[in-house]
Amino acid sequence: MFSRDVLHGRRPARALLGGAAVAGVLVLGGGGVAGLGVAAAQAAPPAPGQPGVAATWAPGDKDGFGTAIGALDSTVWYTLEDGTLSEVFAPRIDTQSSRDTQFVVTDGATFAEREDEATESVVELVDPRALVYRQVNTATSGRYRITKTYTTDPDRAAVLVDVRFESLDGQPYQVYVLHDVGLGLNANDDTGRSADGRLLATDGALSSAVTATGGLTDTSSGYLERSDGWTDLRDDFVLDDLWDAPTPGNVAQIGRTGLTGLDGGQQLTLALGFGTTEDDAAQAAGQALDRGFDAALQAYTEGWHAYLDGLAPVPASAAQWRTEYQVSAMVIAASEDKTVRGGFVASPGRPWAWADELQQFPVYHAVWSRDLYQHATALIAMGDVAAADRALDHLWTVQQRPDGSFPQNARLDGEPVFGGLQMDEVALPIVLAWQLGRTGPADWERVRLSADFLVAEGPATGQERWENLGGYSPNTIAAEIAGLVTAADIARANGDGARADTYLATADEWRAGLAEWTVTTTGPLSSEPYFLRITADGDADAGTQIQIADGGPLVDQREVLDPSFLDLVRLGVLPADDPVVTTTLRLVDEQLAYDALNGRFWHRASFDGYGERPDGTQWEPVDPGSRETIGRGWPLLTGERGEYEVALGGEAAESTQERLDTMARSADDESLFMAEQVWDDQLPSAEGTEFVPGEPTSSATPLSWTHAGFVRLAHAIDAGRPVDTPSVVACHFGTSLCQE
Repeated sequence: MFSRDVLHGRRPARALLGGAAVAGVLVLGGGGVAGLGVAAAQAAPPAPGQPGVAATWAPGDKDGFGTAIGALDSTVWYTLEDGTLSEVFAPRIDTQSSRDTQFVVTDGATFAEREDEATESVVELVDPRALVYRQVNTATSGRYRITKTYTTDPDRAAVLVDVRFESLDGQPYQVYVLHDVGLGLNANDDTGRSADGRLLATDGALSSAVTATGGLTDTSSGYLERSDGWTDLRDDFVLDDLWDAPTPGNVAQIGRTGLTGLDGGQQLTLALGFGTTEDDAAQAAGQALDRGFDAALQAYTEGWHAYLDGLAPVPASAAQWRTEYQVSAMVIAASEDKTVRGGFVASPGRPWAWADELQQFPVYHAVWSRDLYQHATALIAMGDVAAADRALDHLWTVQQRPDGSFPQNARLDGEPVFGGLQMDEVALPIVLAWQLGRTGPADWERVRLSADFLVAEGPATGQERWENLGGYSPNTIAAEIAGLVTAADIARANGDGARADTYLATADEWRAGLAEWTVTTTGPLSSEPYFLRITADGDADAGTQIQIADGGPLVDQREVLDPSFLDLVRLGVLPADDPVVTTTLRLVDEQLAYDALNGRFWHRASFDGYGERPDGTQWEPVDPGSRETIGRGWPLLTGERGEYEVALGGEAAESTQERLDTMARSADDESLFMAEQVWDDQLPSAEGTEFVPGEPTSSATPLSWTHAGFVRLAHAIDAGRPVDTPSVVACHFGTSLCQE
């Protein structure tokens, strides 16, 4: 179990004795009697080379992701990437507790190789109604095959892996488990040691234990690229040195399994347990092994089946994409934390692994108010209103500040990650409260704080929804106007007519100001008025230069488009057939759209550089104007275009099914995860690689916002209207989405 200090982000002092972390050890062997304690094992010699090379994190394009749904004692989430078990998150979904776990195979004489470098990996979704994934890794040499199926134990913080190792050439092999520890957000402060056939590690606040049926032998803990077991095996194919790593650093651990690839050595269960102390972690791993993989998997799958059975039926529009729809629903649900309920992270990983200066930030495994709105509206549509209510509770009680504002993003305990202020993130919780019917006095108190903040500080924003430009954004203003109109309705229900009048008057004023602030009549892209992505100064007819982030140019703001202005329609502020809307859509299609075999996609904005480099290598911060990185297409924009076409109706509505189909086809073929971005026609030229337009890039995968957009569009097609349009807004402005 995890202590309350860990759950609330406080780190107790590290206890050291003779350079080794002090903790109780359990005699569990290959899953022995849980809770039977013994004295600490004899320490191995201290590993040289501390602290090892600096840690990085695994890339964020995951091939698998899962957790036991509704199992509040199972505070653990697994992810898969490139044939390995990548980050395991525990005790919260915003906190990594490992970086990478995989097998090393050697004959002890001529070769040693690891799965991520020497095998071809295929991923299978084992059960279309549960987040159960299997990796089949076949050695490129043809020597062996490793099949791994994953589950988490619904009753404890443990990951179980059913492993089958087959020799394909009839030769026996030595198989080691290689575990890159990475406890907490800082993977450079861990210690590691061996005890009773298992690998133990701690950073003083979190601990892990790795073991297997039959236990592990030849165990060692060293510092990455200095004294770790893989570096040792790589050099001469023999594990020559067995170490403990008693001084904090970047620790990697290794242990030999009983696998040989021949009869009697083809099967085992690997367990990773987590807890506050090494004792807790070892107990979790041992008890999970005692339970057994099959029993844990059965309970895990039954939990997911029951969850899906309790949702609304799969929409008719998604009938041919039933599995993609159900995976989307499960990804959204799995993104919620178990201890800080209502906290949903944007994605379980770090896209492109991020740069060195960002290693200790949660980044995508953090909570954004905007993303949480996307999650919650999808949850409402698919029938999990209770989870949407928890999301709003989290926004009100954890994220909302005393002045009514919200952080750009935050850890689950509310600690801000990045420091921007985005006014749509202040407004959208109000809209969500109205959609959930949360209009009583307690919610009104929260609504009032945020609505008053909007009136005082809007309509300009420090950052718009793409988080790298400030000023007057049509997307942000759409959210602000919707927030004020819904706030007015809630205010009137609570007897505050004066505030209701103020909110409505401000909303009307800002709607009237949209033309001046965000619609240019002098822009170079058309003689007809069109919406801009943003204006720095609120003068859409001025040729003010704005600096596009992520290597983009310094450019006339009148040249910069963005499809996200369509929220003006979906949120009920403008009619779908507004002439400026339709003109801008034509320009967006000319400037930002591209067609792939999977369908039509849109870049998120003109001159966008948030994506891989031209050669396909990972994104990283670059100098302004360098144009060294390239933003690709965003499938969630295909979903938003579909919602707009539903709102427009008529012939346009006929294309909405194609938008849904496009999103489904863009999902990864194996995991069925939907990405943040898909490749465009500016394909990388790196040799030995294949990049396909319309297929996922190395961006955040799965991105819950994309999955939420897919779920919401499916329900919108069936309903004949966008399902998250606040009718009170549409009725106030007299648009066709008004439903009295």
